[in-house]
Amino acid sequence: MSSQEYVRYLTQQFVRYIETPKEKRVKKQKEAWSYRWFGVLPLGLSILFRRKNKQ
Repeated sequence: MSSQEYVRYLTQQFVRYIETPKEKRVKKQKEAWSYRWFGVLPLGLSILFRRKNKQ
């Protein structure tokens, strides 16, 4: 990729970002670090332990 193509690509991305409505550009809230790192397993275990503690 030449430098001219790279500049064109960056310009297109920037214009696309600016033209999108602000509501769509707002970043989504991040999920918990345990879910991001290990998937659904920590969530399942936490639910299981909460149920055992309530009984």
